[in-house]
Amino acid sequence: EFFADEDNHNNGSHLSDSDGFSLLDSAEDFITDQKVVVIKPDPPPNSSSSSMNNGSHRGTIDTQIAECLVSSVFAAVSSFEASYLQLQTSQVPFVEESVKAADRALVSHLQRLSDLKRFYMELRRNPSSQVASSLGSCLEAQVQENQSKLRGLETVSNRLQEEIDEKDNEVSVLRKKLAEIHWGNTKLSKKLSGNLNSACDVLLTVRVFHSVLHDACRATHKFSKILIGLMIKAGWDLDLVANSIYPDIDYAKKGHTRFAFLSYVCLGMFRGFDSEGFSLIENEALCNGNKGTCSLKQLLEHISSNPMELLSKNQSCEFSRFCEKKYQDLIHPTMESSIFSNLDRNEAVLNSWRSLSIFYESFVCMASSIWTLHKLAFSFEPVVEIYQVERGLDFSMVYMEDVTKRYNFPGKTKVKVGFTVVPGFKIGMTVIQSQVYLGGSKCED
Repeated sequence: EFFADEDNHNNGSHLSDSDGFSLLDSAEDFITDQKVVVIKPDPPPNSSSSSMNNGSHRGTIDTQIAECLVSSVFAAVSSFEASYLQLQTSQVPFVEESVKAADRALVSHLQRLSDLKRFYMELRRNPSSQVASSLGSCLEAQVQENQSKLRGLETVSNRLQEEIDEKDNEVSVLRKKLAEIHWGNTKLSKKLSGNLNSACDVLLTVRVFHSVLHDACRATHKFSKILIGLMIKAGWDLDLVANSIYPDIDYAKKGHTRFAFLSYVCLGMFRGFDSEGFSLIENEALCNGNKGTCSLKQLLEHISSNPMELLSKNQSCEFSRFCEKKYQDLIHPTMESSIFSNLDRNEAVLNSWRSLSIFYESFVCMASSIWTLHKLAFSFEPVVEIYQVERGLDFSMVYMEDVTKRYNFPGKTKVKVGFTVVPGFKIGMTVIQSQVYLGGSKCED
């Protein structure tokens, strides 16, 4: 205690005589404002150290319990995760015993988590409770957690290994099929090469050529009929159009103007037939070997495929370029715009020639038949020759055929050719007549 006031010193001077001394009797001088310090005795050394030790010991016990509890929770969760993975794996494929075992394990792990929650609540209410003794050590919980993780990884690894084995089996099966396909292709290639001469004997005949030509003419008729129908819908004057194609033709009947359209389409499609590349500049040199053999192979490849699928799969192939070129030759953009723009939009989409399905399919069918005929013609040795008759020439029954098939020629009157509808062909010494329309002839009723 500190006594700083002078009054306190004065009060101290009135001590009783029984104390045996007095400040006034002191031999030393009196010093004013002197402070007196009273020092309390130190506490016993054993009491302080024991209290600190007790507090430290209780804190260490609480930390160990918390660590054991957390480790036990992680171990239980890891065990639950491993059992859940085992349950999923046992379902595909379904194994009843494994599913039941995994289900029982899941229930036990959930019960363990519930017990840990109960231990935690009990410790919060009573820190000195003995329930912590049932938790086990931290190391045991960590070992259990790591074992559960390893078990889960092993389950996943086994599942992935099964999938890898399945993929390996599929690869083996596919490789076997691929080898069989290669073997079959090699066998067919050898068979095709070996039987090429026999194929020539079957295909390269006048009868076969005439049959293919007949199919091409039918396809051309069909396309021309569709084209004329579109022109009528668009309001075209067919007589004026026919006269612009072949001026000043004396048609025997009004409906015979359709032969002018048929001639326009047919001669346009056959233009360039006498060249090996069908007037496709980049394809004039098609083969390095025998031209007949090369054309025959191309013929066999083409007739074995669907022309519509061929165009959709490979738009840069030779046949696709042929279709594009012939369409541009036949259908001028102005003509295309005039025909399609006046159609009912409920009937067709008008953006391009591929939009009108019937028109497109008929054109592709016609182009395919003429393409086939061209490849067949160049498979012959010598190559089949094509010819057409000029306007104004005398009609010849050897080289020409009246396309109407309804006329007679009285007396010795010479009939002139109006225009060629379908060109003629020469196969060696055999002539396939050209179909012509005879101008100035009269119809037989």
